Amino acid sequence: MISSVLVANRGEIACRVFRTCRELGIRTVAVHSDPDADALHVREADLAVRLPGATPADTYLRADLVVKAALDAGADAVHPGYGFLSENPDFARAVTDAGLTWIGPPPEAIEAMASKTRAKELMGIAPLGEVTAADLPVLVKAAAGGGGRGMRVVRELAELEAELKAAQAEALSAFGDGEVFVEPYVEGGRHVEVQVLADTHGTVWVLGTRDCSLQRRHQKVIEEAPAPGITPELGSRLHELATRAVRSVRYVGAGTVEFLVADGTAHFLEMNTRLQVEHPVTEAVFGLDLVALQLRIAEGEALDPEPPAPSGHAVEARLYAEDPAAGFAPQTGTLHRLAVPGGVRLDTGYTDGDPIGVHYDAMLAKVVAHAPTRAAAVRALAGALERAAVHGPVTNRDLLVRSLRHPEFTAARMDTGFYERHLDDLTTPEEDPYAPLAAALARAATGRSRFGGFRNVPSQPHGRSYRSVPYDTAYEVRYRHTRHGLEAVSVTREGAAPDTETPYDIAGVRVLHAAPHRVVLDIGGVRRTFDVAAYDDGRVHVNGATLTELPRFTDPSEQRAPGSLLAPMPGTVVRVAEGLGEGAAVTAGQPLIWLEAMKMEHRIVAPASGTLTALHALVGRQVEVGALLAVVQEEQS
Repeated sequence: MISSVLVANRGEIACRVFRTCRELGIRTVAVHSDPDADALHVREADLAVRLPGATPADTYLRADLVVKAALDAGADAVHPGYGFLSENPDFARAVTDAGLTWIGPPPEAIEAMASKTRAKELMGIAPLGEVTAADLPVLVKAAAGGGGRGMRVVRELAELEAELKAAQAEALSAFGDGEVFVEPYVEGGRHVEVQVLADTHGTVWVLGTRDCSLQRRHQKVIEEAPAPGITPELGSRLHELATRAVRSVRYVGAGTVEFLVADGTAHFLEMNTRLQVEHPVTEAVFGLDLVALQLRIAEGEALDPEPPAPSGHAVEARLYAEDPAAGFAPQTGTLHRLAVPGGVRLDTGYTDGDPIGVHYDAMLAKVVAHAPTRAAAVRALAGALERAAVHGPVTNRDLLVRSLRHPEFTAARMDTGFYERHLDDLTTPEEDPYAPLAAALARAATGRSRFGGFRNVPSQPHGRSYRSVPYDTAYEVRYRHTRHGLEAVSVTREGAAPDTETPYDIAGVRVLHAAPHRVVLDIGGVRRTFDVAAYDDGRVHVNGATLTELPRFTDPSEQRAPGSLLAPMPGTVVRVAEGLGEGAAVTAGQPLIWLEAMKMEHRIVAPASGTLTALHALVGRQVEVGALLAVVQEEQS
């Protein structure tokens, strides 16, 4: 019997496994890097062991240190989670060689399937050899790992070599294995996968399908179970192929067989020999705890002959600290508050006040809704996300809500190209002009409560300025104190001409209540309540809007020259375009600098055609958000 489990992972998945272990009365052991010393998964574990590493990124890839940590802490079993070493057969062998129980498939099964090239060969599929123009578009893909890292779509033959190098570097950083391969890129397909579970007694459960078609950068964003629109014939074919993959390698434990479905045909992609990030939707539909079943199987227990019958529909959304309108650039800072209304499941590795760093994946949480029908589950999830309090860095919350309510998604007509078609529309600002007004009134109420407000002398209105995040629109709000309380005077958006344009008519707006954390307005006879939360880092959250209060005076030293390229996130400069130097001619959109952040590479491109007049980015240099990387002087027409 397993009595103590070390989770060889971090964040959300470590917390998820610990939750089941606590329910089963099993002790828990966490491992952590230095930046994770006070992370939630460390705080929730019974014991924790520090993993020394050359860099925070490679700490969780040290199999020898993880095994030693398990032995030192007295654990008798190791759960790998997902990512990092979860699909590393040598790590699985090291665990069992140390006399510990491995909560996963046999090393031989991992070896057969963990390399996507070998998995395709096992299923009778050969990757592309020498790529020609006739093969385009193609997908460059990491042979090990997953999560979209080490993947690149190539549409021009001239770009292939550079994308191969970028994918290799990204895969090596994320998985410790830089092997990549090339396969045809099927456009307009759906990403459908099958959850499997197998015990040591020959029983195989096929737990339905999941659709994971909504993806950015080949990383899943919204997943659901069962996959909608799958015909009985196609469903049977998917189950048959999944069962064949399981039995071909004598698989044991939880795993997922992934397919790309196009024109009613299933194309095998890979088998993930681990628990998937999106496993909660399957748990919800089948009423199971897959982690508990993993533990039972590792202890040698047999599964029932048949799995339970599915019920209803479940949808999961991944909440990321990223800016979708800026190429999904990861965001860092303090997560001041994360609260989601009841009725949905929240899996997270963060709690209020935790820092979001640059070293690891940007996922903050997974939010899951389960209902009798797909429409009800989608509606419940969108509503919960819309009402959630997510205070801190920019997130993809608004994108998730709009995606769930998009006609293409609600009609289940989505495919993997969804965001390529709709991202611009889904990230178009839908700003609330009354949010800056509420922020200003709340701030004024704070000042009034401390210093007094109304004076029996007529005076000019007071003013405060705010900039919306992430839409980068500035607002000037004017208000005054009266004997009856605060009174709204005007809200002007940046760029509006005061004499010729009145963007927001607030003549009929009455302030019913103004307090530091709550403002109530009567807007044309409709009462609206605004919850306001202000933090020391300058962020102000008003219902679903995020603002920063602008200083009244700007320091001239902080102004940047036109054409300045600033780091959109903290990261490390890993590459500079070949031959790039001061005086070099560049063209609009040309990649100039590559930053690595959260194990992903991010390209910094020239904003316009012109001349590079300054280059401050050096390979290996770590930069903070807003750091000046280079300056491009635009050519004059």
